[in-house]
Amino acid sequence: MKQPSLNKILICLIFNSLNIYANTLLCLYKCQFCWHFTFMFHTTNKQQMQKVLSFFALVLTLSLVNVANAQTKDVVDIAIGSKDHTTLVAAVKAADLVATLKSKGPFTVFAPTNAAFDKLPEGTVATLLKPENKATLAKILTYHVVAGNMKAADVLAAIKKGMGKVVVKTVQGEELTASLEGGKVVLTDAKGGKSTVVATDLAGSNGVVHVIDTVLMPK
Repeated sequence: MKQPSLNKILICLIFNSLNIYANTLLCLYKCQFCWHFTFMFHTTNKQQMQKVLSFFALVLTLSLVNVANAQTKDVVDIAIGSKDHTTLVAAVKAADLVATLKSKGPFTVFAPTNAAFDKLPEGTVATLLKPENKATLAKILTYHVVAGNMKAADVLAAIKKGMGKVVVKTVQGEELTASLEGGKVVLTDAKGGKSTVVATDLAGSNGVVHVIDTVLMPK
């Protein structure tokens, strides 16, 4: 009977390790190459099998390291690591909110992209970044933060429970209204402006980040 190629076995091993589940043997048992893998284990020379198992161990180790690193990043680190949020990061630093958002939390952050800030009237961002406007900038930024760890599923469940919308209080003190429009979560601010959530559940060690396409404005 024809034995499976070494590449097929490696693909099966890599697939399981990247998913960080301890069911690799179960997968091999269920997959169509299980019997062949067992046969090969007993018939392939020891050196080749050691290479296969060593490679599997390396991939698993690297995967676990990546997961550990992801869990140590807080909501600020997530923004810093995104090329689409350089304006937000600059604003957080100018408003002296880095330490606050790096604290224990947890926080739910609705993070406007660079393109979202570009929608503001010309010169608005530059003006807000000036030291004399630190308080105003902090007010706007904290209006994008909600206490607690609200994942996408939690927001959707709250909207459903609220018969189509849910009102949440921000760290700034004013409220945001979340609703569904065209299957997407839309946030309505205190001035009636709307922002669509375009990416969700960027998990950090002290909360979660959801990406939005428009800057929210308090009264």
